[in-house]
Amino acid sequence: MLSRTALTSAFRQSSRHISPRPVVTSAAAWSPSARSQQPATFRIQSPQQLRFLSEATRSAIEKAVGTKPVVLFMKGTPDTPQCGFSKASVQILGINGVDPDKFAAFNVLEDDELRQGIKEFSEWPTIPQLYVDKEFVGGCDILMSMHQDGTLAKMLEEKGVLVPVAEEETQKGDRS
Repeated sequence: MLSRTALTSAFRQSSRHISPRPVVTSAAAWSPSARSQQPATFRIQSPQQLRFLSEATRSAIEKAVGTKPVVLFMKGTPDTPQCGFSKASVQILGINGVDPDKFAAFNVLEDDELRQGIKEFSEWPTIPQLYVDKEFVGGCDILMSMHQDGTLAKMLEEKGVLVPVAEEETQKGDRS
């Protein structure tokens, strides 16, 4: 039987070669303004916990993320979402005025490799997942928080992905 000291020593030896992976401790850490201000915390994952994406899956996800400026990986489709979080994410994007021509959605329920791969690609455990200009934004909870504090609308406007305002509507606004 091994002593506690021997077990601790063996654990330290085996974990030395494992690289730390960032873990977000709160939703606020994912807001664009807070990302650079808050230090990330780390957890050690053993090789058994890690599943590496195949190059084909990684390439397919990168291609999907680049198809449009706004990309949502969700359960179901925007017309028929299959979970409440996916439905809420689509509604939030609609409320904020995302241009349908600049938006793409991928149904992760159609492909299990995509469903698992996108979680590993983003290192985010839940679906839906939003990408804007190939940058991971977050899941439904992050979208909701950003929508409520106005940072989502500001980011979408800065990225130029909103429905263009007609000149006539702009002129009416100027007269008021």
